[in-house]
Amino acid sequence: METAPILAWTLRNEIAIPNDILPLLVEGEQAVAAFQTFRDSATFTTKRLIVRDAQGITGRKVEVYSLPYSAINMWSSENAGGILDRDSEIELWTRAGHIKVKLGRGADVRRIDSLIAWAVLHAH
Repeated sequence: METAPILAWTLRNEIAIPNDILPLLVEGEQAVAAFQTFRDSATFTTKRLIVRDAQGITGRKVEVYSLPYSAINMWSSENAGGILDRDSEIELWTRAGHIKVKLGRGADVRRIDSLIAWAVLHAH
């Protein structure tokens, strides 16, 4: 059954953990990896995926999505065979709905798949 995603994000190359993520973390939570998105960043922590989305012309308005790993029921990864394939994507099925994550040039689908597996399958 094909369902339309409730959200769609595009992850690009891996970047240093943004400093403005640190105030969002709860006690005992640590940032693990971050990726550039179209206008901002997506950060994998020990407890959740945090996606910051700067909006508007100036980018001053920022929407923050927080997806606890415990909400992810299933995921899939797809690429056409190359590690840095432009047509790669990750799909997440969550309690909130279906989320599509497209991977841009420079994003390693296997690295991101591994991060999701580590996050979902381990109790942190």
